[in-house]
Amino acid sequence: MEVANERWGILYCPKWRGGKQREKIQRVLDERKLQYDFVQSESSDSVERLMTMLIRNGYKTIIIMGGDSALNDAVNCLMAEEKQVRDSIALGVIPNGLMNDFSRYWGFDDDKMEQTVDWLIKHRIRTIDLGCVRYTNKKGEHCHRYFLNCVNVGLIADVMNLRRQTRSLLGSRTLSFIVSFFLMIFHRMDYKMRVRLNNETVDRKIMTMCVGSGPGYGQTPNAVPYNGMLDVSMVYHTEMMQLLAGLWLLVTGRFLNHRSVHPYRTREVVIDEAPHAMVGVDGRLIGTPVGSYRITVEQEVINFLIPD
Repeated sequence: MEVANERWGILYCPKWRGGKQREKIQRVLDERKLQYDFVQSESSDSVERLMTMLIRNGYKTIIIMGGDSALNDAVNCLMAEEKQVRDSIALGVIPNGLMNDFSRYWGFDDDKMEQTVDWLIKHRIRTIDLGCVRYTNKKGEHCHRYFLNCVNVGLIADVMNLRRQTRSLLGSRTLSFIVSFFLMIFHRMDYKMRVRLNNETVDRKIMTMCVGSGPGYGQTPNAVPYNGMLDVSMVYHTEMMQLLAGLWLLVTGRFLNHRSVHPYRTREVVIDEAPHAMVGVDGRLIGTPVGSYRITVEQEVINFLIPD
């Protein structure tokens, strides 16, 4: 059964166990006398299932209360729909993840839930771009994945994998992140790649590459998700002290100032060769693609609710 167009569908992706955030958002929504239906995900797989359910049930405003990975799942579900359906839906976010890079780019603050809801009520829409990576997996299947933030190739994706493995052993997200960076010292630090962009071929060892449609967790700080372009940051091999300096510049928002960082702006990136480099899309691993793969941008494909 389809719902009234003004009724919100809210997909809640809990950051921690417990219901405090859920109780808080429901109180804020009730105070503003909003009509909404609330569903809660139990895993990353359930985000896609619940998002598809909200779309098929006719919700025209869908709010993701979660982080970047949940938003990534949501836009990939939307992009699976016909353009007519997709164009009728406005997607919003209430930041509630470990990484809220995309929502932070627009000025949403995870400590200011009331302000976020008030902004969403005004229903100010910006049609935004999505990046897309098209690749072949180890089963020989042709795949694609859309992204709001970035694709990481090489070291950063490898750290994501280490973090996932250590978290399964240690349980703690913070501790696993610290241990992952420590293990990075003993891990592969560069990858042989051949990359084509802007009629130029880069054929050399690269430590890490970030292709961003959005801010890219600080690695593509000048990227904007509405200009039809991709920002690319390549980091060539660097010594450990320079790497630590680079991490400091990343944290302080000056990543492009590092002498080992080489920035580009383009509409397409073709990775002809990167046989050992893992790939992460908006913080989620897709493994190591087989053969060459391509990263492009699709302009103005998602209606996104932005602050007043």
